[in-house]
Amino acid sequence: MKNNKSIIDKLTALWALNESGLGGFLHVFNTPFTGLIVGGIAILLISLIAYYAENKWQAILKALVIVLIIKMAVSPYSPFGAYVAVSFQAVFGAFLFSKFSWKGATIIILGMVTFLESALQKLLILTIVYGTELWEAINIYGTWVQKKLNFISETSTSTALIIVYLVVYGICGFLAGFFIKSIVEIIANQKEVCFYLDGEINTSEDRKGKLSFKAKAIWVWLIVVAVIVLAFSVFGGTLFGWQKAIYVLLRSFLILMLWYLVLGPFLLKLIRKYLNKKESQYKEDVANAMDLFPYFRQILSYTWQETKHLKGYTRFKYFMANSISNCIHFKVPSE
Repeated sequence: MKNNKSIIDKLTALWALNESGLGGFLHVFNTPFTGLIVGGIAILLISLIAYYAENKWQAILKALVIVLIIKMAVSPYSPFGAYVAVSFQAVFGAFLFSKFSWKGATIIILGMVTFLESALQKLLILTIVYGTELWEAINIYGTWVQKKLNFISETSTSTALIIVYLVVYGICGFLAGFFIKSIVEIIANQKEVCFYLDGEINTSEDRKGKLSFKAKAIWVWLIVVAVIVLAFSVFGGTLFGWQKAIYVLLRSFLILMLWYLVLGPFLLKLIRKYLNKKESQYKEDVANAMDLFPYFRQILSYTWQETKHLKGYTRFKYFMANSISNCIHFKVPSE
């Protein structure tokens, strides 16, 4: 039981490292699918906590609070939606694993539902910020392209894109479930041998996240607005034109300002107020988790080099499994 507690604590620290984005997984996988990868890793770690815990509900929710406290401290720029996504993954995972047996089907359901929630959250945010005009603009482009190709479809372009988008996320969640099951089997079948690191630990932190996040947010907003404005002004004809384009520009700008200056800070303040109350209760757990970060980053780097003889999917799978196995069986020098 004591050994399992140590493993769960280290899995919690890994989950916090994954969510805070201080190197590790985010630095290894510099791809446009970071959101899917980070979400998939979170589900993997939640599943492993459930695998090792006796009281799955209590263990996962405790880990969630610790992860959110660390996320709040390390990544204060994280948007409100990120807290919602992490909390949904944990609560839904805790519900599934506490009510149903720990099997592949449960993990697949967890993967599909949480991935679809992430996709729906993005679609909802787009609709709130840009209104139905976003989907109208997409339909205008679709109609223009269909005329050029002499192809007419009864299904609107926006509807087709949303369906494809949700199907892709659903399939990714389904595949993630199978992948997670295989990772757990590899870890479970490995001998529990203590893992030690040689050499000094570099404790320097990467502080580039805040600037890159803000820059990406501005660029995404500008690109989407440009797409809508061009659709209405160039392809929209007399029914739309510049008046509608300017309306979309002003609407999205005002909603974003309302969110970032009023609603967002207010909701984050409520979350932080709750987490600050919990911080004293989990002070030691949080400190222990953050103390492991430098070691885990070095373990990830070491394991990546260790698996260089493998290629493609096989390397990715064994890198993930061996990294987690090395982390949960790692012995801190002071232990």
